[in-house]
Amino acid sequence: MTAPESLPTTHKALKVSGPGHVYVSEDASVPSPGRSELLVRVACVSINQVDCKSADLSPTPGATSGTDFSGVVIALGSDVDAEAWHVGDRIMAGIFGNNPLRRDNGAFAEHAVVPARLAWRIPASMDLATAASLPAALATVGLSLFQYMKMAMPDNTEGALQLGSNKDSAAASTTASSASYVLVYGGGTATGAMAIQVLKLMGLTPITTCSASSAARSMELGAAATFDYRSPSCGADVLNYTQGALTLALDCISDSNSMSTCYKALGPAGGRYVALDPFPLRGHTRRSVEPDWVCCYTQFGHDVAWAPPFDLDARVDDRVCAEAWYVLAQRLLDEGLVVPQPLEVRRGGLAGVGEGMQEVRRGLIKGKKLVYSVAEIAV
Repeated sequence: MTAPESLPTTHKALKVSGPGHVYVSEDASVPSPGRSELLVRVACVSINQVDCKSADLSPTPGATSGTDFSGVVIALGSDVDAEAWHVGDRIMAGIFGNNPLRRDNGAFAEHAVVPARLAWRIPASMDLATAASLPAALATVGLSLFQYMKMAMPDNTEGALQLGSNKDSAAASTTASSASYVLVYGGGTATGAMAIQVLKLMGLTPITTCSASSAARSMELGAAATFDYRSPSCGADVLNYTQGALTLALDCISDSNSMSTCYKALGPAGGRYVALDPFPLRGHTRRSVEPDWVCCYTQFGHDVAWAPPFDLDARVDDRVCAEAWYVLAQRLLDEGLVVPQPLEVRRGGLAGVGEGMQEVRRGLIKGKKLVYSVAEIAV
């Protein structure tokens, strides 16, 4: 392991104690980086719905909570490419918090460990708070589009993004010519907003359902049209707008109502429906539609050992897809092509994060990401 200083053995971490409850441990063990991992001193963290939901539905007592963070690399595993990463690099990543199989590692802590191939270098123009707000949304969109919707990943070359770089799988992949429209249900969410941007960059035509208050921003990010999800005719309105040509729907809300709307919006030929949570089987009302759901933690290639229905076996193909997407997404970040959600940056450290989780849980944070400063880091 490469490290220029003696590394801490204990630190503060926000631990899960039971359903819906977390606490700050003052002397938790600092996770040790594996051979292909980086040890990071955490600067900022952001709260995602999954952080709250997992603590509610599948709590792991003693596990460190949290997914999204930014910080500075302080040690490299022995197999990490020393040309790619250096001690002192600013980094942003999402990790598997509340993990029954690795309870010492989570974003809501003073230190975190992340695979070197599943992290992004923070562009010079981006601050640490903004960086902490992006990883989960960016990773989830990559898996959703290029693994579960089976789109061909754009070519990672200079110049405009191009579809069709995965020539071996072209016959089984969705391309712009065969499916211009993609419905993003929940364009006001962090993942929905990110999906709109990536789809637009790919040359596709994103359309979205959202609230009236989110419609203008969704259009600014690249949506060709917005539809009020509260309207009883929302699904039919999308169907009419696309003239029955819609074959892809990404559901960033993932409840029975959103699934029903997506199914109504998809054209007569059916298509693919991808949710961000396990979908209700009773909602699968069309044989021509192939439903699936995405868990961003499968990107690590390990089991997700949560309680059913969130338990998943290791998916090596998801890891392969994620590693390729991280390379391309780094280019999007470096070129300033990704617009973050509005932020509310707070102090209060890890104790404040626990309070913020309660606000997110109660639905009090809408249209923005809640970010907390964990440590002041001079970079």
